[in-house]
Amino acid sequence: MTGIIRFPHLGIELTHIARSFRIGPLTIAFYGLIIGIAMLTGLMLTEKAASATGQDPDQYVDLGLLAIVMAVIGARIYYVAFSWDYYRSHLSEIPNLREGGLAIYGGILGGILAVLLFARWKKKSALVLLDTACLGLLWGQILGRWGNFFNREAFGEYTDSLFAMQLPLQDVNTADVTQKMMDHLVTVDKIQYIQVHPTFLYESLWNLGVLAVLLALTFLMDPGPGASAEGKRRRPAGLVFWSYLLLYGIGRFFIEGLRTDQLILWGTSLPVSQLLSGILVLFSLAAVGWVLGRSSRR
Repeated sequence: MTGIIRFPHLGIELTHIARSFRIGPLTIAFYGLIIGIAMLTGLMLTEKAASATGQDPDQYVDLGLLAIVMAVIGARIYYVAFSWDYYRSHLSEIPNLREGGLAIYGGILGGILAVLLFARWKKKSALVLLDTACLGLLWGQILGRWGNFFNREAFGEYTDSLFAMQLPLQDVNTADVTQKMMDHLVTVDKIQYIQVHPTFLYESLWNLGVLAVLLALTFLMDPGPGASAEGKRRRPAGLVFWSYLLLYGIGRFFIEGLRTDQLILWGTSLPVSQLLSGILVLFSLAAVGWVLGRSSRR
């Protein structure tokens, strides 16, 4: 591995970007480290939001542990299910997470299921829990995408735009390299580079903007059923969660169309995550309208 990642139009060249590092006999992947940090800090953000909205933050520790486990399981099931042509002949590799193979939509679905089960168990409002938990989940997505940066994965098709990223051909998965990339190979100091959309960066920045909107809804609107504080409005339960799905789905729909490592719906040529994003946008838009309309009537 060369360890080089370049952004030529921005005048940036990064060197010694490894996929992992060693501490004694232990090899630690940057992807795993980033995911771990994302989970921890996401839980901290969730607890902060719970405290600010009059909830018990400690309950989100229990919920977080359950959600993390189910999100990882969901992310793996989603990836394996839509990569079944490979895994049907490599069943022993299904539990092997060290080689990658997690899909964020599966993680989201697993996390939502965890919240629904927790709400039923604790007899809590599922929508209130989802409003709060989605903040930590989204923060985890923002950080988690940088694991793709270290792994040289989840990039898009060839581009010559301002944010074009150059990756050494020898450092990437050849299955993700298209003919168009090969037609536009760039050679610098005898190293061949593909030049692509940094879709991990696009999604991370988009999600950062979505998080700003959700934080504004959370901290500037009173979610409580009692009298609202001066300068605040009462926020109907579910508004933050459905807004999260709506805004994330919009961004993912367009970004997914740029990627070359898409999971394809069985028997079609349709990228399953792009299709799911489109459905999610329509459904969430209707849900936001319903939540706001119900609140207005009340």
